[in-house]
Amino acid sequence: IFPFDLIPRAVAAREWAKVDEALVQRVAALTAFLDDVYGPQKALEDGIIPREYVEGSAGFCREMIGVKVPGGVRVHIAGIDLVRGPDGAFVVLEDNIRTPSGVSYVLQNRAMMKRVYPGLFSTAQVASVDAYPSMLASALRTISPRPAEETRVAILTPGPHNSAYFEHSFLARRAGVDLVQGQDLFVVDDRVYVKTTQGPCQIDVIYRRVDDGFLDPRVFRPDSLLGVPGLFGAYTAGNVALANAIGNGVADDKAVYPFVPDLVRYYLGEEPKIGQVPTYICMRDDDRAYVLEHLDSLVVKSVDESGGYGMLMGHQATAAERDEFAERIRANPRKYIAQPLVERSTCPVWTGEHVVARRVDLRPYIVTGTDGSWVLPGGLTRVALTEGSYVVNSSQGGGSKDTWIVEVPQ
Repeated sequence: IFPFDLIPRAVAAREWAKVDEALVQRVAALTAFLDDVYGPQKALEDGIIPREYVEGSAGFCREMIGVKVPGGVRVHIAGIDLVRGPDGAFVVLEDNIRTPSGVSYVLQNRAMMKRVYPGLFSTAQVASVDAYPSMLASALRTISPRPAEETRVAILTPGPHNSAYFEHSFLARRAGVDLVQGQDLFVVDDRVYVKTTQGPCQIDVIYRRVDDGFLDPRVFRPDSLLGVPGLFGAYTAGNVALANAIGNGVADDKAVYPFVPDLVRYYLGEEPKIGQVPTYICMRDDDRAYVLEHLDSLVVKSVDESGGYGMLMGHQATAAERDEFAERIRANPRKYIAQPLVERSTCPVWTGEHVVARRVDLRPYIVTGTDGSWVLPGGLTRVALTEGSYVVNSSQGGGSKDTWIVEVPQ
């Protein structure tokens, strides 16, 4: 359950235009980094990022070294988490370029708002979000190995028991593509087919909502029942495109995050158009010493967990909890980073009795095909519904709001 608050969050269109440009730039830099990591590794040789931070990442997939991805696109769908910094400007809190979820809530929230407040949308200049399914389908078709008129696209879901299954089925229906599970697909001669009542049909593009390790039991986890035997071979042969690309997790590893501004400069020759939160890398001796000495004022995060798990909010933790995390950091420093507490901006929330202020973040979605990137206007505003909480994740009791990009008179 993901509670919905009826008071919308508004962002001025002129401010959003700058965010839009910054997100496209960031995705381009992350894509260039992935091309490099699985190719010549120039950034590693030039010392832009230490090799051990990359090769030690749980998201680094050695099987992808030297693989040319169909269409040359690796980050087809990105969800970049933003918060407002102390000066009021948006900064990046986290990159999500593996299987980012939540966009169905953006579309459903807007549909609900239109039903509840139809008059507002006839007078307010609010940017529409309705184009997302068609833009997603269009971007996926651009990476097809076969001509557009022959292309068949599918969303690969782990199944009805997955917490995001509603989103998988919702997007398949709205985008007009197949919704399949692993057992619906099979591979022959490095080509992927779906079983239908009319016989097998070739699948050209798979928007997979299954994690890397479960995609192909012949290459990754042999116990996986969610993937398709032979899928990796079809992928590396160029006969099927996967969105997002396998191995993207190395680029949204939280230990790589501090280097993203340098990656923008290195690959694009530009200054970053959006800032990010200062970060201490516990693998560095000086950073680790500082973190251990200031645990009561820092937020410590596990580099390979998400959803608010594997995290210590130092100012809210007990002494015993801080001591436990200190031992974890000493035992495995590569696993942790730390950041100063970001005092997130607040938005009004209706509790059922009165309006209160609660902390929020924002996850915009960027869709990329061979013809470029498109940013969904607004995105998913997540809100910490519990008083005093900083955690907005649905798995930790958070909720959501409709995000309005509005024209504001100068």
